[in-house]
Amino acid sequence: MTVLPPTPSQTVGPYYGIGLPYPNDNILAPPSSADSVLLWGYVFDGQGELIIDSHLEIWQADTHGHVPREQGSLARDGHTFTGYGRTTTDERGRYSFSTVNPGAVVWPQKGSPAAFISMGVFARGLLDRLMTRVYLPEGQLDGDSLLGSLPAERGNTLVGVRQDNGSLRFDIHLQGEEETVFLNLGHR
Repeated sequence: MTVLPPTPSQTVGPYYGIGLPYPNDNILAPPSSADSVLLWGYVFDGQGELIIDSHLEIWQADTHGHVPREQGSLARDGHTFTGYGRTTTDERGRYSFSTVNPGAVVWPQKGSPAAFISMGVFARGLLDRLMTRVYLPEGQLDGDSLLGSLPAERGNTLVGVRQDNGSLRFDIHLQGEEETVFLNLGHR
């Protein structure tokens, strides 16, 4: 029997440093712009330890709730909001994005949900990315169907915490008592 070496999809990464970073990948809106906000947090494993090599991606609407259809996510021009960004955690397990507070997207068939940012998480030990949402704490959270389907203590893991400086903190817990709610998008 011939033994073949494992392929990347059969092993546990991360392989994020190869070809993934691009200039200003975590800058969706220039930090100096009037409506920019810092989205930041830490990524924790099941034992509460910081994960220093995870990769995060976000997708979001603009401040008016419009889903951007602009090109240029990989070649930032400094003023076009594309709604997409990615970054990795640093040596302290911290990530950050310079973005905007999204407006709520109105879907005719679903009503008006609370404003949120979609987030994908890749980390060691995960063979597939995990998807979650970051809700704005000042949003109309009561009317959101996802949050309404969860017990309050679980739904709270999806709501960012506004800091005194206006930034939005969102910590991610991959497992454990404070585990973040992750979405099953039916890709399997």
